[in-house]
Amino acid sequence: MAETRSPKSSRIGQIPLLVKVSFGFVVLFVLFALLTPFLTGVDPRATDLMGRLKPPSFTEGGLPQYPLGTDARGRDLLTRLAVGAQITLLVAIIGTVIGAVFGSALGLLAAARRGGPEAVIVTAIDVQASLPIIIVALFVLAMFDNSFVLFLLLVGFNGWEAYARLVRAATLSAKEQGYVTAQRVLGASGLRVYLRHILPNVFNVIMVQFTINLPQTVLLETALSFLGLGIQPPMTSLGQIMNEGRDRLLTGWWLTLLPGALIFLLALSVSLIGDWMRDRLDPTLHNRT
Repeated sequence: MAETRSPKSSRIGQIPLLVKVSFGFVVLFVLFALLTPFLTGVDPRATDLMGRLKPPSFTEGGLPQYPLGTDARGRDLLTRLAVGAQITLLVAIIGTVIGAVFGSALGLLAAARRGGPEAVIVTAIDVQASLPIIIVALFVLAMFDNSFVLFLLLVGFNGWEAYARLVRAATLSAKEQGYVTAQRVLGASGLRVYLRHILPNVFNVIMVQFTINLPQTVLLETALSFLGLGIQPPMTSLGQIMNEGRDRLLTGWWLTLLPGALIFLLALSVSLIGDWMRDRLDPTLHNRT
């Protein structure tokens, strides 16, 4: 008897191995960030001056109670990495959501209001695309008192123009479809047409861009925190941990290598997932011969 496979298992089997590994790493990263502080029971702020700059336990001179070593204040690096991963994830997700909502709303508005409003939004998109966001962030954070809310808004400001451009183009295309014309003939209001019918059909575009923009947000947060203008104590992030270890690259290599490896693998994994989602959800790619 021929073996039959369920549609769900068949779909899972079609996912490339590298993408499966990327999904697995993202899940492990989230579990590491959320569960490690509870499993270790170690206070990430507790200092041990007698155990300063201890290397990981798997290297010479390491202590078994500090699996990934300690920092310059003798704090457990394993727990600090987990707490830093929490903040990095929080900033990356909230910042990307801010950019997605703001940019998508402007994209819908530009497609709905042709003429003057559209021209203003398109000009703003071009201006934003030409600005080096990290220079703008450095200027704003240096001029004003750094706060977590301001930092989130600046991170969210990154990449909104990509959402606006993509959503505008997708909305203009959707407006020409028969289902939109039918809704208008039936008397549906413009707001209902855009929110109930057009927006769900361009949501795939937003989701793909979200996965593409998320690693960029992670790297932006890391860069600003590494320069000392991002997350400020007593909060911590992976970029801030790297900043604390940049003066000890020879004597405390684990302070920069370990958080840097986590950041690199997270950004790479999300980028691979985003590329795969784009290939799966972009209809123009499926129509190629």
